[in-house]
Amino acid sequence: MNKRRLGSSDLYVSELGFGCMSLAPELGNENEKILRTALEQGINYFDTADLYGFGWNEEFVGKTLKDVRQDIILATKGGNEWNQSKDGWNWNPSKKHIKSAFKDSLKRLQTDYIDLYQLHGGTIDDPMDETIEAFEELVSEGHVRYYGISSIRPNTIKYYAEHSNIQSVMMQYSLLDRRPEELFSYLKEQNISVIARGPVAKGWLSEKVFEKNPEGHYLNDTGSDIQQKVEKAKHILRDKNITHAALQYVLSQPVVATATAGASSVEQLLENIKTFDRSALTKEEIATLNTLFPAEIYETHRA
Repeated sequence: MNKRRLGSSDLYVSELGFGCMSLAPELGNENEKILRTALEQGINYFDTADLYGFGWNEEFVGKTLKDVRQDIILATKGGNEWNQSKDGWNWNPSKKHIKSAFKDSLKRLQTDYIDLYQLHGGTIDDPMDETIEAFEELVSEGHVRYYGISSIRPNTIKYYAEHSNIQSVMMQYSLLDRRPEELFSYLKEQNISVIARGPVAKGWLSEKVFEKNPEGHYLNDTGSDIQQKVEKAKHILRDKNITHAALQYVLSQPVVATATAGASSVEQLLENIKTFDRSALTKEEIATLNTLFPAEIYETHRA
């Protein structure tokens, strides 16, 4: 699988990353099969967070991938502080919490360093300079190779881009949510990569779209509207299904380093990987998809 450089770092991530949030205790042995298949198919970027399963996700990923630790790019996220009963959390981007939470993540992941540590959210009202100081110290201490943020807020993203050494911004990005595109030129100028999460929009951009409830919705689109758009798109996609087209569309943006998709079965993962056996989207196909799935802009968090 092809790899792309993350920002100005020396990290080269697989074009298809694996979003570990899709793993869950109820999947049983399928969890390990999924991760092992991802490795066999050339995926080297694995993205988790301390919040997923209140630590279970990091523990499982760490245990399963520790034998290939030197061969993968391991990313996790922090900034959410669990309550004592572990049934909820509060946002806490303080330096004290970031550094404490990071140590706990290292233990769960059974490693002594993280390739990419990300702030799991953030607003313009945060003590951002303090948060940046925490990340910079983790880098100088040798525990973090590079850091980034996971945010959709333009004002927050621009502050970090101009006042820190972030290498990436994780953003929800797909044909059904093209709002991030307005920031792509800016991020490219800053030499900051986009890590696209949700590239198939919780399954709405998959062949299972017609099994979904037409009365459901994704952002401003109803399930019925999405199904109609997908049906029209299928007429121009040649050898690709909507999943392949959705992933290829995201990766057609040069600023995107990796499309990080989850999978709850080996079959789903292999279907995603088939994307790279298909011919690339043509300019005409991209133009048609742009028309079928028009872009919107963020209406808040701009100043």
